[in-house]
Amino acid sequence: MKLQPIEKRSGLTPEEFREQYLLPGKPVVFKDLAAQWPATQKWTFEYLKKHYGQLNVPLFGNDFHDAGKGYMAPKIHMPFGDYLELIQAGPTELRMFLFNIFQHAPDLVKDVQIPTITDGFVKEYPFMFFGGQDAVVNLHYDIDCSSVFLTQFQTRKRVVLFAPDQSPYLYQHPFTVQSHVNVLQPDYERYPAFRKAQGWDTTLEHGETIFIPSTFWHFIHYVDGGFSIALRSNDTMFTRLRGLWNITRHFVIDKGMNKVLGPTWKHWKEEKANERALALI
Repeated sequence: MKLQPIEKRSGLTPEEFREQYLLPGKPVVFKDLAAQWPATQKWTFEYLKKHYGQLNVPLFGNDFHDAGKGYMAPKIHMPFGDYLELIQAGPTELRMFLFNIFQHAPDLVKDVQIPTITDGFVKEYPFMFFGGQDAVVNLHYDIDCSSVFLTQFQTRKRVVLFAPDQSPYLYQHPFTVQSHVNVLQPDYERYPAFRKAQGWDTTLEHGETIFIPSTFWHFIHYVDGGFSIALRSNDTMFTRLRGLWNITRHFVIDKGMNKVLGPTWKHWKEEKANERALALI
């Protein structure tokens, strides 16, 4: 695996962003895209605990992808304030993701501004992500195929990206958008084709926003316990249709077969991913 650093830029115009990053499908970190958001100043751990700590939130563990009844289901539910205390205290595997906080706290919408750097933002789904120190998000690309603008708050988060043309080396499980390769500690004996993968790497600081192009694979490591918000943008009808197909095959085929076959289905997916990758060596 070879990684190159992602550029960090300030003062990009929409025209520069379109020509240098959006059209070529190249990631970039904006140092100032969220600089004027009230959220950048207001959204501290203490603020969120004080005003929204009573919310009951779903939390996911490292068994998220284990076959059986718990496949892709929450591990536990917990008051939001208690969870924030937990991730401030130190390492934990528990994460909260795809959480549309504006549905539960609509007054927060005024703290985030839809960027003017490009068009096509999906205003209905501003998802938030929370995790403790050393929690990781498995290598995947977003199921709806949107481009993502992920803004980090308060602490640090490492993001590793791979372009779609690297998919053959990533051991993608059939009927999913997932890979189970551990990017932090790759097992090259088990995943030898992953040696050929080439990607990008960065660590987001407070207030920085990373542009993740459509269908780019990403692996995330919470360097510190913290949180971020993702704004999504759809650029073409093709990406929307592809996203619809991903959603259909995941919720109908993958979840359905998991319900019927359990661990046998997971083993079959792993074997197929291995077969495809081994053909490249």
